This record gives sequence, C-alpha cells and structure tokens, in this order.
Amino acid sequence: MRAFQIQDVKSFMSHLLLSNTFDRFLLTEASITTFNTFFIDGHLHKDYFSSDEAEMAELTTYSYWEQLRPFALSLIKGKKTPLAMKIVFSLAPKNVEKLILQNHLSIRPEEIGGLFLNVLYDGQKLTVTTGTSLKTFSLDKTLSQLWDELAAAFFRKHGIPFTTL
Repeated sequence: MRAFQIQDVKSFMSHLLLSNTFDRFLLTEASITTFNTFFIDGHLHKDYFSSDEAEMAELTTYSYWEQLRPFALSLIKGKKTPLAMKIVFSLAPKNVEKLILQNHLSIRPEEIGGLFLNVLYDGQKLTVTTGTSLKTFSLDKTLSQLWDELAAAFFRKHGIPFTTL
C-alpha cells in the first residue's frame, strides 16, 4: 500500500470528472457530500439489462467510471467544492490479467480480490491510497509493489503531481 498526497486538487478533479483519465477503472463505491451525502454502489444489477447488454455486463461485477462519471459530475457541478468525497476504484479484470502476464507473476487472476485506488477528499486535501486484496494468503508482495508503482506511473503519465506519504 502506498499513499499519495495530490498536490493540485483542482487539476485532479478535472481529470476525475471532466476527462476520460479514470474511465477504464471500475467503481466499487463512492460517497459525495455536498448539501447531502450521496452514495453510489458500483455493483451492476445484471437483471436490469437486455439479453444483448447482459453479455457485455457479464464481463465485470462493477460499472466503469465512464458510466457513472456524469452522475458524479452532476452532484459536484457548481461553484462550491464538495465537503467530502470518497471514491474506490478497482482495476478491471482484463487489466489485472495484463499486469500478471507482462510481469510474469505466478499468481492467477482468480486469486486476486482486487487492485484498488482509494480517493479521499476531506474538503481541503486529496489523498489516494493503493490497496491489494488477495483471496489466498501469500508472503509474496510483488503484486502489491507492482500496483503501487503502476499507480505512481499512472499519475505521472497524466500529469497529476503528487508526493508520497
């Protein structure tokens, strides 16, 4: 696990809400506090979809941020910043598999509960922490270390300044 203090909150929020920077992450949950606190559960309800849509929805348990970003933006839009915000992203299963293959890891995708980015905004500062969840016990921290490095590389690639806590 690594914690990143985001240096430019306005720029990060622009990446989060106005661009496609985070669109390929899955949203597991979110809470946004403005005049009320709004909760978003990212779990897909597959019964909602038509048979054609259901085939696409079978690929994942959660919605992509791309699908929920407009709703989050509508809650935050305006001149006032939110009082608080918590967003939990998960790396999509296909990208988890890609990470395993590219790094020749011995772990199988089905042994991984998730690779997470936890975005926490307290009204002034914004912190992002990484998290790794395994379904089996392992003393090998290679996956966790790779995820931490990948998160830092992601921020650098998108011009998101940070310091490591």
